[in-house]
Amino acid sequence: MDDQGRGPDPRPTGAPGELSEAAGEAVPRPLPYEGVWRFTASAVDASVPQARHAVRDLLYRQGVPVSDDLAQGLLLIVSELVTNAVRHAAVLSPVLAVEVAVGAEWVRVSVEDNHPYRPTALEADHGRTGGRGLLLVREITREAGGVCDVEHTAGGGKVIWAALPLKPARVP
Repeated sequence: MDDQGRGPDPRPTGAPGELSEAAGEAVPRPLPYEGVWRFTASAVDASVPQARHAVRDLLYRQGVPVSDDLAQGLLLIVSELVTNAVRHAAVLSPVLAVEVAVGAEWVRVSVEDNHPYRPTALEADHGRTGGRGLLLVREITREAGGVCDVEHTAGGGKVIWAALPLKPARVP
């Protein structure tokens, strides 16, 4: 079972770099921190810090090699995405899902809700105090050398995600 009691534990076994046999071929085993973790939260304000803390604890517990700057960026992205879901999707989506997927060289965080509206990062109105969350997510992602997007789900909702490299982006 995974940490949330939902099916098989996604955490791989074996030492980093250890090879396993699959169909007669040597296949590298995933690193110990690789996997996908998903949890749900109510679309209420209290879920914002809870989601941030859950992601922070997961990164630490799994030993994901994130720098302090990358971890802070990921946690800010989670906060912004959960805040948006709470503020704008709660009417049609009282529950949202947060997913963290970690590969050998990247980490991806996403927030899914059941509201069909697909937001876009609009130009900032400097006179407003809000409405810059997706701009911030895109900027953090870009500075880290990652990518972010919004996708529709099969159920008519959306997933907003950001994938960041675990190693610093190379400057040409």
